[in-house]
Amino acid sequence: MSYMALYRKFRPREFQDVKGQEHIVTTLKNQLKAGRIGHAYLFCGTRGTGKTTIAKIFARAVNCEQPVEGNPCGECPSCRAIAAGSSMNVIEIDAASNNGVDNIREIRDEVAYSPTEGRYKVYIIDEVHMLSMGAFNALLKTLEEPPSYVIFILATTEAHKIPVTILSRCQRYDFRRITADVITARLEELTRAEQVETEEKALRYIAKAADGSMRDALSLLDQCIAFYLDQKLTYDHVLEVLGAVDTDVYSSLLRKVLAGNLVAVMEDVEQLVMGGRELSQFVTDFTWYLRNLLLLKSSEQMEEVLDVSMENLNQLRQEAQMVETDTLMRYIRIFSELGGQIKYATQKRVLVEVALIKLCKPAMESSQDGLLDRLRALEKQVEEGMGGLTPEALHALAAGGGYGGPGGNFGAAGSFGGYGVPGGNPAAYGPGPEEGAEALEPALSEDVELVVQNWHSIVNQSHPSLKVMLKDARLKALGDNKLGIIARNSLAEESLKQADHIAQLEELIERRIQRKIQVQVASAQTDPNRNIKAIDIEKVIHMEIELEED
Repeated sequence: MSYMALYRKFRPREFQDVKGQEHIVTTLKNQLKAGRIGHAYLFCGTRGTGKTTIAKIFARAVNCEQPVEGNPCGECPSCRAIAAGSSMNVIEIDAASNNGVDNIREIRDEVAYSPTEGRYKVYIIDEVHMLSMGAFNALLKTLEEPPSYVIFILATTEAHKIPVTILSRCQRYDFRRITADVITARLEELTRAEQVETEEKALRYIAKAADGSMRDALSLLDQCIAFYLDQKLTYDHVLEVLGAVDTDVYSSLLRKVLAGNLVAVMEDVEQLVMGGRELSQFVTDFTWYLRNLLLLKSSEQMEEVLDVSMENLNQLRQEAQMVETDTLMRYIRIFSELGGQIKYATQKRVLVEVALIKLCKPAMESSQDGLLDRLRALEKQVEEGMGGLTPEALHALAAGGGYGGPGGNFGAAGSFGGYGVPGGNPAAYGPGPEEGAEALEPALSEDVELVVQNWHSIVNQSHPSLKVMLKDARLKALGDNKLGIIARNSLAEESLKQADHIAQLEELIERRIQRKIQVQVASAQTDPNRNIKAIDIEKVIHMEIELEED
């Protein structure tokens, strides 16, 4: 006897064998027991979730001579004929290849004749959304006034393509994606029946890779068993067959990206390619890995949502402390875009390498989240004593020029002008605006003094992107309860001047000191109040202000 694929061999014969669609099974069984059988059903859902399987069970149940609690008995002549595919009462039609008006007219002509045996003629039309508009119109008349002995079961993966006139005449059932837990339990049951020794971790990975489709899971399991015939199916075996990558590789890769170690990152890509790993799957899985990190960083309660082992969860917790939320969102955006491109690309490796370079080198991007990462890189080098920058580079920065030499690329000329000065003190902003003129000491009003005293808390309560721009900003008392914020450079000034950012600052200040303060933003180069000295925050609050890191 020829070999039968697992998804065919273990196709459910009764309603209780169907996994993950209890809401549909219960409804249909109740209809059968109560005799409230509809004339048209629409089964919607992704591939491999049981649409056709339930349709065939339902077709047997309505024609069964001795149904048991809504289930077909499987023993009567009608059940055996339908199961063998020889019954004239159940007609399966593939709308993908039979989508013309003439095909539907044949059905319309056939329904005029009552079944020769059994009670109902059941038409199962698969991928019904593939019908032409003319075919839908031909089907509509039959659905409006069907004979009492005819049942239509329409199955589709794209319900939005079906005309509303058809939808309104059908009972609609939405099939859910089957959870990884349900699929794993089913795979364990089937491997025991097949006497195949497996690791639970291996079956769980297959269940995840199936993406909610039981049929896909059984096909992948079939493939893995065939490759390692008469051997125990291990997690490593599954990764080998599917061209997938272990989560430890993603963890190691992420840490190298965060460190900016581009050489080590490219070496990892080389190992993946030479190991025969599928790059499309790598992109999908790494994006999912970053998503788990983002969820974990967003809320501690997310630990229950993440379907990972305790070992991997501890690893994710460590990495969540190493990376900022907006950085993770940038990584996810880049790899999500890559996921849409790589499917049809001829040079997949090149696209993956370019994406990883973008992760390591935020200077390549002009987006806002890329800018934040560039600022962090610059701040890190300033905190480390300018990271080995030469005096020439320091002078270029102080004069407003770009820097592309050893230690990192700060973009085009003028992009970070006036930020760095000898000594690595970010509080100094290049040539002081007060040079050549006698600066006035600021007269602090009570309200402005309250703001200065609470500045640390106000900054820490602001949005992460706003917090980055406010770090190392200077304050000025402008009179009439006006507070000047002197940004450290023109880029920070442009961001802080956005209406929503100013509104957020004024709201945070009012919430903190219970008084209204008007905020005005400028930079050292554009400050119209150069004759007013900046407030010495340390002198006012007698402590050094340091932003808390998330």
